[in-house]
Amino acid sequence: MGRYIALVLAYFFLVLAFIGVFLPGVPTVPFLLLAAWFSAKGSERLHRWLYEHPQFGKLLIDWETQKAISRKSKVIAVLALSVSWIVMYRHLNNAWGLAGITLLFIAVAAYLVSRPEPH
Repeated sequence: MGRYIALVLAYFFLVLAFIGVFLPGVPTVPFLLLAAWFSAKGSERLHRWLYEHPQFGKLLIDWETQKAISRKSKVIAVLALSVSWIVMYRHLNNAWGLAGITLLFIAVAAYLVSRPEPH
């Protein structure tokens, strides 16, 4: 993969992660992990900035070293999934679409909750 493509993807996923901080239903951590992975291939400076960031750095380090997610992050993620599901339940008129989203959200929540907490 070219360095510039990796850099563009790193910034793309970083923007999505920032959007996820403020918009329920958009995940933050998966996009942050993708931004960190692509930045490692595209920009040492961006990669270092992510790992030194006051909020994002700890999440990345905990994941990289222990495959762990903090309890606070788990609670926020599951609450965001729940709120998003409620909004979709009220506005989505497609039963199959809602069923698929429900299964996806349950799988994501189960995965998050099953991850260890950092020590």
